[in-house]
Amino acid sequence: MSGLPRRARTTAVAPKQELSFLSGMSDSEEESKDEEEWIPEKKTSKKQSTAPKAAVKKTAAKPRKAAAPKPRKVAAKKITKPLSAAPEDGPATQDHDANMTEASREQETLSIVQPIKKEKTLKLSPKSPAKRKTSLKLVPVKAERRSIGIEDFPSTSSLDMGVKVKNEFPSKVEEEEPPDDFTFGGPPVKKMKTSADPDGKVVKYKGTTLGSDGRDMNWNIVEVLSDRTNIESWVCSNLIQLFQDENTIPFIARYRKELINNLDADALREVQQGLEELRSVAKKAHTLVEKLKKEGKLNSSLHTAMLNCRTMDEIEHVYTPYKTGSKGTKAQRARQLGLEDAAKALIESPQQLNLHMYIKHNTEGLLTLQDIETGVQHILADMIAKDKDSLEHIRNLCKQNYVTLHSTLAKATGKEKEGNVKDVDKFHLYHNFTCSINRVQHHQILAINRGENLKVLTVKVTVPDRVKDAFCRWCVNERWRPKQFARPELMKILHTSVEDSYKRLIYPLLCREYRSKLTSDAEKESIMMFGRNLRQLLLANPVRGRTIMGVDPGYKHGCKLAVISATNQILHTDVVYLHTGHGRGMQEAEKIRHLLLNFNCYTVAIGNGTACRETERYFADLIQRKFFTPLSVVYCITNEAGASIYSVSPEAAKEMPDLDPNLRSAVSIARRVQDPLAELVKIEPKHIGVGMYQHDVSQVLLKGTLDSVVEECVSFVGVDINICSETLLRHIAGLNSVRAKNVIEWREKNGPFITREQLKCVKGLGPKTFQQCAGFIRINQEYVKNLSRDQSGGQGSNMQVTQGKVSKQGKKTAKSASTVAAKPNPLDQTCIHPESYNIAMRFLALVGESTDDIGTEKIQKQINGFIQQEGIERVAEKVKTTVLTLQLIIDGLCQPEGYDMRTAFDKTDFKTNIVCLEDLKVGTILTGKVENATLFGVFVDIGVGKAGLIPMRYIREDRLSKEKRRRSLGLGPGERVEVKVLNVDIRQSRITLELLRVL
Repeated sequence: MSGLPRRARTTAVAPKQELSFLSGMSDSEEESKDEEEWIPEKKTSKKQSTAPKAAVKKTAAKPRKAAAPKPRKVAAKKITKPLSAAPEDGPATQDHDANMTEASREQETLSIVQPIKKEKTLKLSPKSPAKRKTSLKLVPVKAERRSIGIEDFPSTSSLDMGVKVKNEFPSKVEEEEPPDDFTFGGPPVKKMKTSADPDGKVVKYKGTTLGSDGRDMNWNIVEVLSDRTNIESWVCSNLIQLFQDENTIPFIARYRKELINNLDADALREVQQGLEELRSVAKKAHTLVEKLKKEGKLNSSLHTAMLNCRTMDEIEHVYTPYKTGSKGTKAQRARQLGLEDAAKALIESPQQLNLHMYIKHNTEGLLTLQDIETGVQHILADMIAKDKDSLEHIRNLCKQNYVTLHSTLAKATGKEKEGNVKDVDKFHLYHNFTCSINRVQHHQILAINRGENLKVLTVKVTVPDRVKDAFCRWCVNERWRPKQFARPELMKILHTSVEDSYKRLIYPLLCREYRSKLTSDAEKESIMMFGRNLRQLLLANPVRGRTIMGVDPGYKHGCKLAVISATNQILHTDVVYLHTGHGRGMQEAEKIRHLLLNFNCYTVAIGNGTACRETERYFADLIQRKFFTPLSVVYCITNEAGASIYSVSPEAAKEMPDLDPNLRSAVSIARRVQDPLAELVKIEPKHIGVGMYQHDVSQVLLKGTLDSVVEECVSFVGVDINICSETLLRHIAGLNSVRAKNVIEWREKNGPFITREQLKCVKGLGPKTFQQCAGFIRINQEYVKNLSRDQSGGQGSNMQVTQGKVSKQGKKTAKSASTVAAKPNPLDQTCIHPESYNIAMRFLALVGESTDDIGTEKIQKQINGFIQQEGIERVAEKVKTTVLTLQLIIDGLCQPEGYDMRTAFDKTDFKTNIVCLEDLKVGTILTGKVENATLFGVFVDIGVGKAGLIPMRYIREDRLSKEKRRRSLGLGPGERVEVKVLNVDIRQSRITLELLRVL
């Protein structure tokens, strides 16, 4: 989109001596920018715009006659400048608007409307920006929603079918209609890092007005967020509003795809974290401004510098000299002596400057001419180091040169050497490490930082001397060149000031900036990698319908056993001693055989902790000898990270009060295979152990990200509200521990839920909470039908529960009364949101099916045939919705009852024998399962007791299937891969693998 015209922006020119990092923006410009981005729904200003790159006006839409077949007139916005020009905001534009005649306004309006009529049936394409530009028009979306009884925004599908949506719908336009909620036709502001919008349209969200966070700064929060995340400005604007209106990431990702240009949940979290950082910076800046104002230290230049800051490091750099108790900088002390005028005069009028007149024999610091020159030098150095243009120039020079990060082994004392011998060996790769800051890897940064914190490594940033030389020449000859002839002694002061500024102020600032940026990026990538691994682990395919024996291996204290039924009930627990060396092997084998035969259990899940290898060999040997005949027993290795922590937690004690904590871990291992999601949500995510350097990153950011991933997984899978546990329910989007507890209490008091609408009767579930959680809650229709049959025979009365008769304690009034009894709705078992039920019913009527056939092969064939015959775009127009919403409805109607999205993920790897490390040879091709993914490679379990490593250089895009080609080219835990052995180091138990393909 680099060729698109951009709006010119008036920038306030800061004086040379101001403390400023970045260019500022006036308050009037900021307000006008916010008005263009966020338009209130009812009170619309004449100067507001729905197109992101043009200042336009809107006239009232004229109603179209129903009987007339003539083309509908579209209300167009009057533009004060041609579309090819980029108008400036400000008084000049307003004066131009005021002086325009009515005839000129009509002429320009016609010039916009005319191409719209010609392009009426034109399909948009992302590769034709010219066509998008000429198709600027208003779409009466609000009138359509009213006509179908929907006041809220339409939902969007979780799947992108790549089908284009036409930008007009056949409906009448009422007179004096409020502004539309969506604006089509505006091109994206900048290229997105994921896939481009298939229609090239900009859909704007108008919720509440934009908050004050970031509005009073000298930068636009939307533009800065867009630059940092590499996502279009209009998407960032929508996301800011969506987050401000307390929408959750799962809800936005599934039901608001049109507003976010089909971004995934990871990208949404990245934007959310960036937004929180910018808001924290703005809050910190304003807090310090108020503090400095109370202390009487605030001046105009300091105030401007604080409002220019975009990071915490910049705020700290500006505020440090003014901290309470600070001695002040050398430049501050020189200014207190009255030498600032001399420093300014050296640049502005050096011919009139006489440094001898500043000498005062009774004042410390002004005793000699040398003291005067030193003070002037310090002030000039400070001015250069705080100058916006100077800092931008030195940063550009650094980008053009080879700036490196260098780490060496630190010089330690004798005591430190004795204690750090082990740590020194761990960091042998970084004892003499040098790499460009543009090519250093994230895991290398985290390792270097850890070595520096342990005082094993010394780290520095090296900037080439040519950068310093070029910067000094530029300062003396251009930016800080005296405006008049300067005597040699004054030029010497200027040269010294520039060198001192670079060495003492600018170079340390650059080092801090580089280290902070590298560390921040590395931490974020590490946390995102942890989140991706956790998602893959949570969404592992459940093993349903099997009785499973969980084994927690051990030596001295024995192996703990737990047999779990197919319905997750504990059938038996025991302890066997397989590795004590007292010849009890066969005796314990008979006990295990008796348990397996008694409970018809042929699946064993072994934890991967202590004694895992020996326990695996024990079971593999019995299976090869066919000891468990007639059962065909198989086993699998399960990650038991966090099981011991869970076994002694209050939640485990509440769930299994009569069971020994040592046996609870075996139960947890078995349940992890049976339903990984339901079991792993009981454990704090950081204890599951699928990341790296998790103790070195921000714990607050890590916890927030992992909790968000858990919420995303549970929500997308969905829960049956009538059988799910409170632990699982609290992770649904919009719910928390209190609301989940209230749902369980309502269920126990009033019986099972019949419809989603009954959720509104639960205490604490208001309209907003219902909107966020309703689409992720399922109600099993078979259960409801059985309940209906029982009640028809007089065995219950739950079906007579009315929605308005459940009052809330602590509330003055009960919820909205409804005398209609709760009736089962087959749509409640699907992923279709209640806000789209009317559209779904119209679609079923159009297809000729009913809700009784949801999930059957009959409705699948009927819908597929109808869509192929009519086309999804035409069908969407007939039911008055968008393609994305219609696709979500089709998915919900065609998916069979009890559909689980996890069935598309990799299954548990069951086996009957093992391979030893000594059996591996270079070139051997094996299959394995990904155990963990890091920033430097992927660990794969190939069944030899030691995971092999696929270095990142061997993970190429062409080796991944199209479904696996993610932004990170990463593989997650549980995925099946085919690998080739490149190297085997038996002494260090290291296996190097090469990825061949993903199975």
